[in-house]
Amino acid sequence: MHIRSGALFTALVASSFCTQVMAQSKAFRKMEKQIRADITLLASDSLEGRRTGMEGETKAANYIESRYKALKIGPYKSQYRHPFQFIYGKEVVAGSAIRLGGVALVINEECFPLPFSASKRVTSEILPDVMEQGSVWMVPLYSDPEQAKDAHFNWEKAMFERAKEAEKQGASGVLFYDNFGSKYEPSYNRHSEYESLGIPVAFLLHKGYKQHIAEGKNQISIELNITLKKAERSGANLAAYIDNKAKYTVVLGGHYDHLGYGEDGNSLHANATKEHQIHHGADDNASGTAAVLAMAKWIKSKKLHNYNYLFLNFSGEELGLFGSKMFVKEQALDSNQIAYMVNMDMVGRLNDSTHALTVGGIGTSPAWGEVVNMAGPDFKVVIDSSGIGPSDHTSFYNAGIPVLFFFSGTHKDYHKPTDVADLINYDGEAKILTYISNVVSKMDKEKIKPTYTVTKQKSSGGRSNFKVTLGVMPDYTYQDGGLKVDGVTDNRPAAKAGVKAGDIITKLGDVKILGMGSYMEALGKFAPGDKTQVTIIRAGQEMTLPIEMMAK
Repeated sequence: MHIRSGALFTALVASSFCTQVMAQSKAFRKMEKQIRADITLLASDSLEGRRTGMEGETKAANYIESRYKALKIGPYKSQYRHPFQFIYGKEVVAGSAIRLGGVALVINEECFPLPFSASKRVTSEILPDVMEQGSVWMVPLYSDPEQAKDAHFNWEKAMFERAKEAEKQGASGVLFYDNFGSKYEPSYNRHSEYESLGIPVAFLLHKGYKQHIAEGKNQISIELNITLKKAERSGANLAAYIDNKAKYTVVLGGHYDHLGYGEDGNSLHANATKEHQIHHGADDNASGTAAVLAMAKWIKSKKLHNYNYLFLNFSGEELGLFGSKMFVKEQALDSNQIAYMVNMDMVGRLNDSTHALTVGGIGTSPAWGEVVNMAGPDFKVVIDSSGIGPSDHTSFYNAGIPVLFFFSGTHKDYHKPTDVADLINYDGEAKILTYISNVVSKMDKEKIKPTYTVTKQKSSGGRSNFKVTLGVMPDYTYQDGGLKVDGVTDNRPAAKAGVKAGDIITKLGDVKILGMGSYMEALGKFAPGDKTQVTIIRAGQEMTLPIEMMAK
């Protein structure tokens, strides 16, 4: 009897376990099916690459909003859409003209203004074979034919430095020209980091040179009539909210914008501008958008209630994290009320061979120590401790919020038209979401607000000629003169001097700071241990603070 009862109990347990496994498997496949549907729609031709500010972005936003409504998850602060505007480089104002001998040249075909040009009109008479004998200088860009073939020649830097020197020597304007026919023809760079000079500067392409200069030897008139302005763009973040009346809120987010047809110059496709192909962005980041929606559905169905849950879909990420930065700023998110943030960006291409999954932000809180151990056998976790990275969690980390970043890795289709829905590893993404769900569930049970810790900032990898650092994160969206501080690293020179986020640095030592270029120039004048002063503007008031330089 005892044996028979035990056998019956075992059979019942086994039956219950099988039922549970089947239910879990059914839920897993259902989630995978929905992920596939979301990504297929978001990465379809009809959305044209979801470029910020374009119709494709609006269509994507419409779809995401409809999904939240279908899940019966309400909006954040009474609205799903949270529009934002941002400065997107400089553009040439209609009516700008460059004339040689009274003939107006075709801008972008024969010539173009340089983005560091002043907005001014100047005229002069000049002999083409005596190029610097007038108030407006004509200067060859290349010293010889070989330089014109050099792919590594930094033409923008060369023209900026020469124009800056010409201004010092009294030139009222500079027209550079290509008399050799460059293999790598320069073009207007609306995102130039070089600061505006006090004189107009333009470039004459080889086509324009041959047409208007090469055959003529007589004195000709030059007119540079240039006006540049900051280009404004707009986008919209989406926000849905489960309000459990809890003390703390958890943020789960990912960006939904992508590259459109590659018009913004961030495509890695060799002929993007000529071929005008849709960059579908299935992995980057339709996969993360589908992941946020899946997490929203799962949290609502499981009735997790110890936190409030805010689901965010950002736009403008591909242009510089604009959407997440603006949301954190405009919504005045309080780090004392946000428990943590989970960012999902490119989680759709888990490699079936390596199973490599990067988990970033591990160093932003001691609470994340157990997160890696929760991965299970499905993943080989690559740890990234930093809170700073090339995605939207950076905006929250800089606001003092612990973050986690999930990323399945880059691939040959990154930022190319070939990043399509058919190449997504849907089973792999569903496994990643199961992992994230386990983390979120564990945190909900613990009901804690993870302690925020500052992590070491990774080097950008770029070349620099300075050996010191202030320990500030610049606000790259700010273009009104000076360097605006987006964040300050503890125990670095700026923090010790009393510089705070939101301050605008206008002078370092004896160098006036107009932007990133002069800021880096100023850093190059110092060595570790040097003492100087930093001038800032805070809330409209100018302040000068003593500061001691520290090694990078």
